[in-house]
Amino acid sequence: MKRINASELELLDEKVVKINRVSKVVKGGQRFGFNALVVVGDGKGHVGIGLGKAGEVLSSVNKGKDVAKKNIVKIPLMGGTIPHKIIGKFGAARVVLKPASPGTGIIAGGAVRAVMEQVGIHDILAKSIGSPNPHNVVKATMNGLLGLMDATEASRKRGISIKQMFGMESE
Repeated sequence: MKRINASELELLDEKVVKINRVSKVVKGGQRFGFNALVVVGDGKGHVGIGLGKAGEVLSSVNKGKDVAKKNIVKIPLMGGTIPHKIIGKFGAARVVLKPASPGTGIIAGGAVRAVMEQVGIHDILAKSIGSPNPHNVVKATMNGLLGLMDATEASRKRGISIKQMFGMESE
């Protein structure tokens, strides 16, 4: 998993997946803070997620955006979809990602949809199973996307040509 320099990419506006208000009880009452789960991407196969924590919403979103920029990775795409079906796992969350034909759109829930839009995937079927916690769902989605193999990598691993893989050439 090779990190990518965010300054070399033309990033889209960040997507805030979840803003959470947290409180700490102290002698004089309660102290409130915020954490924000943010997804950034360029719409061309690069995406990163980040969690920012601060005393104000705007500060936490900005911190999350900075963390997400540091965690940008490359995802293999085929046209506007993914190369193959995969299940991403993180904690109790499971996300099933299936490639879809052009024109299908993004059939996914909120947390998964945010990641797909930032990556640049236009046609996909996704189902979140288990934990509805957005933090775990986003991390499970990233786990699935990181597990994807492009066609050249898969053909090399199987020891066959790309044409044989797609049934264009008889074995």
